[in-house]
Amino acid sequence: MSYKRTKYFGVVLILLAITWLANGQENKDVEILEDVIYGHKAGMALIYDVFKPAKQNGTALIFMVSYGWRSPWQPAEQKQDMFQEYLDRNITVFNVYHGSSPQFKVPDAVADVRRAVRHIRVHAEEYAVDDKKFVAWGYSAGGHLSLMLALDSDSGDPNARDPVERASNQIAAAMAIFPPVDLTDYVGPSDRFPALDFDPELAESVSPIFAVSEDDPPILLVHGDQDRLVDIEHSERIRDALKNEEIPVHLEVIKGAGHSFDNEAHHNQYQKAVFKFLEENRFVD
Repeated sequence: MSYKRTKYFGVVLILLAITWLANGQENKDVEILEDVIYGHKAGMALIYDVFKPAKQNGTALIFMVSYGWRSPWQPAEQKQDMFQEYLDRNITVFNVYHGSSPQFKVPDAVADVRRAVRHIRVHAEEYAVDDKKFVAWGYSAGGHLSLMLALDSDSGDPNARDPVERASNQIAAAMAIFPPVDLTDYVGPSDRFPALDFDPELAESVSPIFAVSEDDPPILLVHGDQDRLVDIEHSERIRDALKNEEIPVHLEVIKGAGHSFDNEAHHNQYQKAVFKFLEENRFVD
């Protein structure tokens, strides 16, 4: 092998080593607590992951892993890129799984995420988060669950034997991305969304539009005006209902976007709205 070729490969190896060290350092800056058990159901564990940046500002961003009320598990390290912009701003992120469709239905998912918030609150000191700075966040079904947490929470059951159930599930704000807010017209057998196959008499109890009240926290809604799965009317209705109660609410309309923000411009507009909301409500330093 010639000297030049040997030198070339040496430079490549050095660059690879630098990249590996940089990535390793980035991972070390975020402590990941994977598969924390917050409850049990049907003989299975209910879990969440915790992503703790090196410096924490006390905010807990609680992400609902829910797409059509399916809650598919992923190794925690595969989710870090999704949360990195928040971690870079010293926000602690909780990645919450609920009992997943098709076995479990919407009311089950609502009950699960309520328990997750209670469990996080019980362990807030351990996680170095402020229980007055809990923010729920999610897309579609995850947005629906975020709104249910924001609009229909309670202070816990003081008589419960389980200390987790004695804790509040109240949160300080929610960010709901293209959320369904009224399930009354959709409950019933569904091949696409089996989580909607539950007792119709429960539909209003798990529809955020019926839970709006004067003591609700600030809400950010983000919705594409070309969404064919969850019409933007859902976000418009709950925005208007919240405004009627004088609750701080903003609906960010992404023109031309459907039920996702694949376009870079759409994604940038969404991210700008999210961080503006977090800054205005003092969840970011």
